[in-house]
Amino acid sequence: MPSRIVVLISGSGTNLQAIIDACKSADFPGEVVGVISNKVDAYGLTRAQNDNIPAIALSHKEYDSREAYDIALMDQISILKPDLIVLAGFMRILTPAFVQSFSGKLLNIHPSLLPKYQGLNTHQRAIDAGDSEHGVSVHFVTEELDGGPVILQAKVPVFDEDDADDLAQRVHEQEHRIYPLVVKWFCEQRLTMQQDNAVLDKQVLPTSGYASE
Repeated sequence: MPSRIVVLISGSGTNLQAIIDACKSADFPGEVVGVISNKVDAYGLTRAQNDNIPAIALSHKEYDSREAYDIALMDQISILKPDLIVLAGFMRILTPAFVQSFSGKLLNIHPSLLPKYQGLNTHQRAIDAGDSEHGVSVHFVTEELDGGPVILQAKVPVFDEDDADDLAQRVHEQEHRIYPLVVKWFCEQRLTMQQDNAVLDKQVLPTSGYASE
């Protein structure tokens, strides 16, 4: 049985699409069984519908607190019985209760070489700092914002003439490569989180995640 994947989004869903496309490969041991967005007009919901995947709009504006929204979100997710929950541009800070409920089954992608530039505006911050390289990290989600153990990173160069959009485009290309790969590792039961460490093939990964060098 393929692993059941639920993807949470807030926007256009390009990483969602990369994962949907990867799941179509004969050797991919997972399938997206539901997509949930906190924004009712997110294009990622259309992407899900185009592939006959249940698409659920759960607007945070209809709830009076973060806690109330996350309870409703947990209920929706639980109906889908996921083995893995993938945050793909889900622009919400999750409550501790949510994170604890799905601990070890939550992945996120963040557009920086964590632990650098947690939070927002990462591309501009890298440019402003004069960095020569920037990148993206896939990590397990813990209660610390963008602070869970890193699984895999991809680096891109920063050129003198870059603006934030140039850098974002370069990073997006790497996102669409590494996120489906990490999801595949998890679905193959090669990847777990143990004692706040990412563990791949029974080896604890370093703080910067897996490195093929």
